[in-house]
Amino acid sequence: MSRGKRLKSQTEALETVRQWQAVGKKVVFSNGCFDILHAGHVEYLEAARALGDVLLIGLNSDASVRRLKGPKRPICGENDRAALLAALRCVDCITLFDDDTPEQLIAMLLPDILVKGADWDVERIAGAGAVLANGGEVLTLPLLEGRSTSTIIETIKERYTPSVKNSGTD
Repeated sequence: MSRGKRLKSQTEALETVRQWQAVGKKVVFSNGCFDILHAGHVEYLEAARALGDVLLIGLNSDASVRRLKGPKRPICGENDRAALLAALRCVDCITLFDDDTPEQLIAMLLPDILVKGADWDVERIAGAGAVLANGGEVLTLPLLEGRSTSTIIETIKERYTPSVKNSGTD
């Protein structure tokens, strides 16, 4: 599947999930902003994909990211974030969602496994109830310590913001 064909509308993603499930493939779903893709994201997504046969990503739209992370985010637009995710071998399909959580998307898609990072309690994971009620699993995966988009942004700010020297006299 080419990179461009990995980004699907929600309707196309639903059709794809049903086709996969009809032939017995175990569908893993995860979601996030994935703003400034980093090694922690890649390791997490590879681990998520290893739990099943295919990995579907629910990607927060730019508007959704702004509501969740503030007016200065995302750094990378949704099309760029989707293109980067599509370039990863472990990602089979991506669909955008505009809500604050992917709860409705997950309830529509009903993946076999719903995965989030270990910084989430299973009880707080959006869509967990729908997946569990459908006989699926909800799992958390460890995160690569010290890797986050926020940390990268802070590092850039520290390194590239001119320091203010004391201009007063002693």
